[in-house]
Amino acid sequence: MSAAGATGSAAGLMDRIYRHQRHIYDASRKFYLLGRDQLIEGLAPPAGASILEIGCGTGRNLIKIARRYPDCECYGLDVSAEMLATARASVARAGLTGRIRLAQADATDFDPQALFGRPGFDRIVISYALSMIPPWQPVVAEALRRLAPGGSLHIVDFGDQAGLPSAFKNVLSRWLALFHVAPREDLPAVMRELAQAAGADCRVSAPYRGYAVHAVAEMPRG
Repeated sequence: MSAAGATGSAAGLMDRIYRHQRHIYDASRKFYLLGRDQLIEGLAPPAGASILEIGCGTGRNLIKIARRYPDCECYGLDVSAEMLATARASVARAGLTGRIRLAQADATDFDPQALFGRPGFDRIVISYALSMIPPWQPVVAEALRRLAPGGSLHIVDFGDQAGLPSAFKNVLSRWLALFHVAPREDLPAVMRELAQAAGADCRVSAPYRGYAVHAVAEMPRG
């Protein structure tokens, strides 16, 4: 399958899954997408920084980021047109249309110059999106490639639940599979490997007894 065909297939799948769910997504996901707000608080961007969210979904995180850091420029991309429709409506209701720019793109291969008129970003956020993207490793590699000097990549997603009862892990995995979501248990190792290859420092933690994984990769300043 060509790259364009693969992108179209991924977009179609996401549109089918979230065509109706997008209307209740934020209300239902707040109970189990843990660590998103902590990630936002830890961004600590410099004044005037550019912040991109890959897999921005409904725009929930971007709106919080824009409000938390009012002097920063905010951008979001998603492969799903359905999710972007919800995101644009949410951004407009929040009165942030002038501060948040959205675009449809494949996270494994996107051109920030063509999409947003800039070569890279000071902060890139990926929140509970890697577990929904089959070729997720190229997404991490692409995000690292799109960081500005001194920039950082911040990821939160489902962890290996190592500190939780095995029955909980089994039930969670089966339930997530209904939505084509699969925890990436090798995310910490892959993140460290890709960060090292990109020349970035990396730190990884497993909050909530391993329910989530939080990873940050920081590029040198030049």
